[in-house]
Amino acid sequence: MNRRKFLKTASMAPAAGAVAVAMAAPAPAANPALSTKIVRLNLRHTWTTTMSSSQYRDTLHTTFSRGGIIGHGEGAPIVRYHEDAASAQKAVESVRDLLLTADPMQFAKIMAEIFKRVPGEWAGKAAIDIALMDWVGQKLGIPLYTYFGLDPKDTPLTTFSIGIDTPEITKQKTLEAADYPVLKVKVGLATDEATIEAIRSVTKKPLRVDANEGWKDKEEAVRKINWLEKMGVEFIEQPLPAEMLEETRWVRSRVHIPLIADEACQHAADIPKLKESFDGVNVKLDKSGGMLEAYRMLQIAKALGMKTMLGCMISTSVSVTAAAHLSPLVDFSDLDGNLLISNDPFHGVRVEKGKLILPKGAGLGLSAAK
Repeated sequence: MNRRKFLKTASMAPAAGAVAVAMAAPAPAANPALSTKIVRLNLRHTWTTTMSSSQYRDTLHTTFSRGGIIGHGEGAPIVRYHEDAASAQKAVESVRDLLLTADPMQFAKIMAEIFKRVPGEWAGKAAIDIALMDWVGQKLGIPLYTYFGLDPKDTPLTTFSIGIDTPEITKQKTLEAADYPVLKVKVGLATDEATIEAIRSVTKKPLRVDANEGWKDKEEAVRKINWLEKMGVEFIEQPLPAEMLEETRWVRSRVHIPLIADEACQHAADIPKLKESFDGVNVKLDKSGGMLEAYRMLQIAKALGMKTMLGCMISTSVSVTAAAHLSPLVDFSDLDGNLLISNDPFHGVRVEKGKLILPKGAGLGLSAAK
């Protein structure tokens, strides 16, 4: 080949290569779509804590679809964080363009951008995060516990929650929870002793107690916790308001069961400052903004030598199953929000004699309830 013919052939090569690349390039993803819907959940019993009392809860459900795969998400807003389902829905809709144009496989980048753009509205962010993670797991063809490198056999027991009520109804709720080896009891009011005594009149099971910031005085907290120790309580969540860290540290030095931060622990940046006041943290997807932030929080707490717990709001199997996929990481779990409602639209994580049984399907592994 002479020099002129060689140069002519070489000049054609880039064009030919471009054609080959164009022919080999995958077709654009078919019809990316995002939907949001507020779902009213009907409670089996009136649910009462120190913050509110209700017979239903509204949660936000999202779906993210692309390329024939549908990811489901859910966020359960609560008034404690100045959120409701309508504000969560508005927050999700505000980033619709981002979600429909970004590559969902870059989910960490997407969520980082959403955290920058959207102030607050953590339940809305969780609804996005969970839907993306469900989509990614299905795209990869693996359950999310496999994506996070976890063994589904390592799931902990979950507690079953008993809300604040009259002694007679409290006894009834306790008897209905016969299949659960550990119970979680809401306290924080003047009726605390009557509530615990009602439960102890029908069961000797281990109890875990959540005061939901209900006690406002450190001396009262010490007095009640020392009494609870004698009643077989294993640990207590958030005995004092979240901002009372110094007072909580004072309480911690005078009691003998672990204190677990709940309302005081919303994000990863909160955890280091809690170490002197609490023995552990309760992480919830709805208050942290989803699975990615929850995973980060658990790893930080573990690195600091703190006990770890996964909790939930009242929600369907979407949110509870998402949290359950992370549960092999933790010491304790309270993932029963879906068991407290009568109209769960999905099947996901199951509970057998208190142990969480994770679904084997890809992503969250959800199926529609019949």
